[in-house]
Amino acid sequence: MGDVKDEIVLHKATGPNSIKFPKLTPSNYTVWALTMKIALKVSEVWETIDPGTKDEKKNNMAIAFLFQSIPETFVLQIGDIDTAKAAWDAIKARHVGAERVKEARLQILMAEFDRIKMKDGDTVDMFSGKLSEIAVEAASLGEVIEEPKLVKKILKSLPRKKFIHMVASLEQVPDLNTKSYEDIVGRLKAYEERNSRRRNR
Repeated sequence: MGDVKDEIVLHKATGPNSIKFPKLTPSNYTVWALTMKIALKVSEVWETIDPGTKDEKKNNMAIAFLFQSIPETFVLQIGDIDTAKAAWDAIKARHVGAERVKEARLQILMAEFDRIKMKDGDTVDMFSGKLSEIAVEAASLGEVIEEPKLVKKILKSLPRKKFIHMVASLEQVPDLNTKSYEDIVGRLKAYEERNSRRRNR
């Protein structure tokens, strides 16, 4: 099945119509379902799924289209299903469950982002690395943490006693919202290094 083309051509009395069937991935179920619904309607086989007609020819065609638009491993899991409606429902159940898990993980991650503070024993490098890890994981779950939000977060989360002068200075910068996260982290690291040298003299 690996060489099956994404594009399926239907030949009708009115002439050939090319319909692009999307490939289902772990992260695109919602868009896939909407696109497939339209494609199956255009192919005049959506009625096998909703409401679920018994027309064997249309049912087989709908299953063929569904199987060509999902990963091979998933075809093997639902290959014994003999109605398009049951196949559609199986695909939906699997991905809606996965979406709920993803949403739950994202909620936990964003709560961690809101709660996290830099500990006295942490360095700027360590703490900024933790924030970056959260941002990367959130992005993989579909939530982009914009740079201004990261900048505000790191400035609010620093130990006041240790960084009060630097934070006060940065908060006065008129274009703070346009500063990159890496730029702010670099300034904080330089400030931390200077303070460390003073203490070691």
